[in-house]
Order: sequence, then C-alpha cells, then structure tokens
Amino acid sequence: QVQLVESGGGLVQAGGSLRLSCAASGLTFSRYTMGWFRQAPGKERDFVTAINWNGGNTYYADSVKGRFTISRDNTKKTVYLQMNKLKPEDTADYYCAAKTKAYTDYESRNDYGYWGQGNQDTVSS
Repeated sequence: QVQLVESGGGLVQAGGSLRLSCAASGLTFSRYTMGWFRQAPGKERDFVTAINWNGGNTYYADSVKGRFTISRDNTKKTVYLQMNKLKPEDTADYYCAAKTKAYTDYESRNDYGYWGQGNQDTVSS
C-alpha cells in the first residue's frame, strides 16, 4: 500500500518561511518524479513544483520561482519543500504526489497517481 505522509508547515507571518516534508512508503521512491501541488479554498489544485527521480531536474510554477525550493533524499524516501518569503496568497492546503505517468507534462495533476493527505499552511498578512 502506497502512503505519502506530509508534515511540517502551519501558520506563519508574511515574509516568513516554512518547510514541508513528505515521507513515502510502499513504492520504489527513487523511480518516481515527485511533485507538490496546492489548493486554496474554493479553487482548483494547482501545480507548485516537481523534481525528477534523482533530483537533477526541478520545475517550478512562475508564482513560486525564486522563493520555493524542492529537494529529495532517496535514502530517506522523502521529498521536501522549502518555502521562503511567503505571501498571504500562498495560503493553501499543500499536497505531495508521485507521478505515475511517464513522458508527460509534469504540471498536470492527472498524471500523478499517488497523493498525500494534504497539509494546511496559512500565511498571515
């Protein structure tokens, strides 16, 4: 049984930082591109960032470039999201996901077959 368990995050003031972790089990973690998505209240779940199997390639939504950093540790089967210079508009539930479709767009949530339960993060102004 595949499990992705997010941790970290919470409430922070604008300009602050948060770090999310996502620990995976039940899958060969090093084979998967991993991504982070977020969903604000009343909105769709949007792509934030992704990292390929060995960490050699990373991808970011324009809205987070230069502020967020994705990384992974395959020995720990964990992917991380470091979020700096947070803004109120970053407030959302953050989800990690494993991409199960190869050779497709890394931004499409439909190409990720395994999801975490979500982690609520609030940035106050």
